[in-house]
Amino acid sequence: MTRRHGYALLSAIVALVLGLSAAIYVGVAADDGSRGGTAVREGTTPRNQAAPVSTGTWVGAWSASPAAAEPGTETDGLAGRSIRNVVHTWVGGTSARITLSNLYGQSPLTVTHASVAVAAGDGTAAAVTQTMRRLTFDGGNTTVVVPPGGQTMSDAIRITVPADSDLLVTTYSPTPSGPVTYHPHARQISYLARGDRTEDATGTAYTEEVAYWRYLTALDVLSKDSDGTVVALGDSLTDGISSTEGANLRWTDVLSQRLRRAVESGENLPRYSVVNQGISGNRILTGGLGRPADNPSGLDRFRRDVLSRPNVKVVVIDLGVNDILRSTELADPERILDGLRTLVDQAHARGVKVIGATLMPFQGHRGYTAEREAVRQRINAEIRGGTVFDAVADFDEALRDPYNPRKFRAEYDSGDHLHPSDLGYEEMANAFDLKTLKGAAPAEL
Repeated sequence: MTRRHGYALLSAIVALVLGLSAAIYVGVAADDGSRGGTAVREGTTPRNQAAPVSTGTWVGAWSASPAAAEPGTETDGLAGRSIRNVVHTWVGGTSARITLSNLYGQSPLTVTHASVAVAAGDGTAAAVTQTMRRLTFDGGNTTVVVPPGGQTMSDAIRITVPADSDLLVTTYSPTPSGPVTYHPHARQISYLARGDRTEDATGTAYTEEVAYWRYLTALDVLSKDSDGTVVALGDSLTDGISSTEGANLRWTDVLSQRLRRAVESGENLPRYSVVNQGISGNRILTGGLGRPADNPSGLDRFRRDVLSRPNVKVVVIDLGVNDILRSTELADPERILDGLRTLVDQAHARGVKVIGATLMPFQGHRGYTAEREAVRQRINAEIRGGTVFDAVADFDEALRDPYNPRKFRAEYDSGDHLHPSDLGYEEMANAFDLKTLKGAAPAEL
């Protein structure tokens, strides 16, 4: 063999090895390995051929914490109905997957048909026809059975998800499966139709409107524009209960827009998505009644709602006001602070940075007392002193009346003296220092 032929053969072998390595890399990059789920699956359809092969990072595009069992659905659930959840994503992607929860179900939830599509516009159940995609589970099965108390993640499907867009996620269950797991304060209209209308792009069959989300708890995208997820854990102040319905004006929405614009303008900031895990009425220490508890405490839901999100890098915690207001006795600030520090420890154990929010004022609300105000001030002093979180978002300073710091400035008050107005939510997001998203959790000693 000549030297020239030897070089040619060696070059061919090197090219083959590089090609195989690239193929392996692409396959691994298409998933972050966090499929999880406890569902039992059924169905015999062929393996899903729509699994993504492009590179990117799986990030949370939208989420909503399962909050309770929907009243009136205890026996039949929503058998024979198509549920079309409308969700908004601020981050785009080339593939998507969803998570369905049967946390509050007392019987198996059988979903025989599910789909995702880009909405044709604001405030509509109609889809952009060419974007309609059938969802599958466990490698190609169109039917999935989610056991009581369980959840499942779908297969990834190829779909171009535009940033700043509404998506329609539809599920159909033919059998009774009550009660329905839901998120009651969506601030977004979703839809219901009789029969299996899962892939109906016209939306004309969806004649019933409802202001909450059912079964759906997460939508992730494979993104080339984002490298990680920021999770906001909170109560009604994060849930956005007093914000304008359908306008996406929660403080997390405004923060998402701020971060995206800043990165696009060339600022040296992390490319993160932001997802909302607020539950109205939520507390750090105490959940509601039932098994599982309605409105589970921050301590109980932290692993599921925060640490299980894809590529979570930062959690922003805005909890504590309801621990003060809903305590039958005067709340103990040390117990609340210990609860917050427990969440921080759990986050740090997973390498997640924690930013904590100061508790905003509520003078004028029916639950206000001078003693409760003192508890709030004690907690805020510790938060500002740097003994609780890695960094601080001082929402209290941003929204309080400079002449009476025990209450909101008038323009930031929704009117109930507890929840912000749309302008107040915007100010919360504007007060958030984007540079605090940089860096990682402190190293464990």
